[in-house]
Amino acid sequence: GDPSAYKAMYSQGEDITLANPFGGVARGRAEVEERLDRAAANFRDGEIVGFETITKSVTSELAYLLEVEKCKAKVGGSDELTPIELRVTTVFRPEAGTWKVVHRHADPAVAPQPPETVIQR
Repeated sequence: GDPSAYKAMYSQGEDITLANPFGGVARGRAEVEERLDRAAANFRDGEIVGFETITKSVTSELAYLLEVEKCKAKVGGSDELTPIELRVTTVFRPEAGTWKVVHRHADPAVAPQPPETVIQR
């Protein structure tokens, strides 16, 4: 429920973006922070279970990481601790001697999905 650690990982630049499981794309520091606040309000009493790294690449100017994040949390109004798996792509760049997030995309489409799931109704 506390997004402060996520906020600290992001670049201070205005070119940052976030596409989280709750939809839409946030652009710029203010929108990304607001979206992180809103997302965090949906989770409580959570814990990280693990990470499965699918692939990663690092150059001197850019890095990316594709992984499956696994956690448990109480979601929304539920009092039940629920397992959550998210497919996550994160892009980083070096700033002031440390790697900062410039883009993060997370969604629950971890397992193969039937074609009908892409249809918007």
